[in-house]
Amino acid sequence: MTLIEEMVGIQPGTPLAQALAARADILRLSQASHDAVLLPKEPGGLSHGMRAALAARMARQNAQLPLAAHYDDLMRRSGEVQPSEMPPSERTRVASILAHSDLLTLRPRDATRRDIEALRAAGVEESDIVRLAELAAFVNYQARVIRGLQVLGEAK
Repeated sequence: MTLIEEMVGIQPGTPLAQALAARADILRLSQASHDAVLLPKEPGGLSHGMRAALAARMARQNAQLPLAAHYDDLMRRSGEVQPSEMPPSERTRVASILAHSDLLTLRPRDATRRDIEALRAAGVEESDIVRLAELAAFVNYQARVIRGLQVLGEAK
């Protein structure tokens, strides 16, 4: 069972389970995307723990609390330090990343070149800006798919 199916609470034999079985490739690819975006072999300047913390924040902003709990668990298992334990210079970089993550989740249409420049000014590398955009795109996609499937599952 994929994470999306788990979050939706898909019950075997239901019409929704049958419909999803016909689209198993999409769920499988979504799970592969989860693994690639959250746990890449080369995380760059966005560590696995930071990615999980950002994903949990995005899930909460999308009112997907079980999904947020999944990402909170990934964060805990990473064993990484919390932002409050970081040196001040790193906290500034993380605050910039958090602000951009919030923008991409809550008001993506408002994002401009200035927002990218603010990330650069805070010391975020170009490749990490791309990684952040990929993470936001995936988690927001995932949250919307889960919500859509929940609505379908509720329809009788």
